[in-house]
This record gives sequence, structure tokens and C-alpha cells, in this order.
Amino acid sequence: MPAPAYALIATDLDGTLLRGDDTVSDRTRAALATAAAAGARHIVVTGRPAPRVKSLLDDLGGSAGLAVCAQGAQLYDVASDRLVWSLTLDRELAEQALGKIEAEVGQVYAAVDQDGVDGLTLIEPQYLMPHPTLPAVRVHRRADLWAEPISKVLLRHPALTDDELAAVARAAVGPLASVTMSGPGTVELQPYGVTKATGLSLAAERLGAGAADTVAFGDMPNDVPMFGWAARGVAMANAHPQLMAVAAEVTSSNEDDGVAAVLERLYG
Repeated sequence: MPAPAYALIATDLDGTLLRGDDTVSDRTRAALATAAAAGARHIVVTGRPAPRVKSLLDDLGGSAGLAVCAQGAQLYDVASDRLVWSLTLDRELAEQALGKIEAEVGQVYAAVDQDGVDGLTLIEPQYLMPHPTLPAVRVHRRADLWAEPISKVLLRHPALTDDELAAVARAAVGPLASVTMSGPGTVELQPYGVTKATGLSLAAERLGAGAADTVAFGDMPNDVPMFGWAARGVAMANAHPQLMAVAAEVTSSNEDDGVAAVLERLYG
């Protein structure tokens, strides 16, 4: 059998592989199966923490057996339900970073994803989940967010846009944390220097693949480092302009099977 066009297919979830109702279309499933039959492996690379992808990965099946979660801070082994690699965000630094941001823009509302395969998403009283299908536990005060190790902090501001909040946060926190935007209403702080490319490169190494073997799909600025690492980056039609600017190709939207359209062309 000839080598596949790309041995590794890396896809974001929200706004990319998933439709708005958190499902994967039959056409996309079929395209992934065709790619797998050609020898390619599929790996999910998402901002979601490991506990929020378990059921999706079980439903998808046929993956590479690994998933990059929490913006690259977690490498999750699907079959054994364990983290083979994880990096937490220092909670004292996270609290300092929040203070610096609030000194610039006033009160922000915060949430955290706890580390581990059973970690919870905790939200402070006025934080609104941008993705209502994802479970969260509301705490009484901000101090309760730091009860256990965390992989990242999620931020919202009552007036600023995501782009505005991300820009202010990036300037304010400096090397305390990395700032990224992963979706509407989702500005995040994560361990400094960690990106989706960090986790994807580790996963690829475990699978015997490299950047030259990888095609990546995404829709938001948090996918920019992954596009910089992979041989080819494909942005969805619904993608943020920052990602469009670095994409080798733009496909149709997540609602219109944009991933499937490219995979059908690449793998027949």
C-alpha cells in the first residue's frame, strides 16, 4: 500500500470537527474511516480537558489512541483512561495573573479546569459557561478555584470582546502564563510556553510521526501554533482571522463538513 498523503490528521474539536450540537456528521465519520483505511491516524487536539473528551473519543473510535487536551498541557491515553503527560498551571501564579489583569480592566469572571482524568470544571459565581453542554460546578468564592491542581484558567469580561480581553491579558501577565483564545467567550491562561503544538509534537513522537507527516485542522487563535508546527494547516470557513492568516488552505465550515471535504480529496 502506498504511504498516505499525511500519516497523521490532527483536528481541533469545537468549531472544527464537531458541529454546533457537539456531534460528528456521518460524512466526516466516513472520511475519517477512508483516511484510516489508507494508513493515516487521527488525533484530537483540543482546548477541552481530558474529562470533557472521554465520551466523544469513545464515540469516534478508530483514533490514534491518544488525544492532546487542555491546550497541549495534557496527553491523554484513551484506552487506558490515563494521562501519560500533563503540566499544571501554578495556582499562585494564576492568582497573580488574574490580579494583574483586573488591575487593567476591572473585574473579570474566572473558571478553572482541574488536572487529572476526573478533574472538574469549577466556575465562580458570575462566570457563564460559553459552551452550555459542558458540565461545571459553581463555587462560592474565587479562593475555592484553587483547591486542587489546575491545567488552566478561563476568563470572561462583562464588556470587553474576546480579542480585547486577550490582548490586555497578554500584556498584563507577561511570563506568568500564556494567554490564548480558543472559542467565543473563551480566553484562557495556561502554563507559560505550552501550546497545542507542544502536546501534538509529543503525541506524534509516540506515534512515530513528525511535523512533515501531519495535516492540521482548526478554527481559533489557539490553533496557530499547531499550524506552525504541522506540514499543512487547514482553517475552517468559520475560523478567526488570525488563523486564516497562517492557513495553507481554507475549507468549508464545521457545519458544512469542512474537514471531510479535505480528507476526501487527500485520501480518495
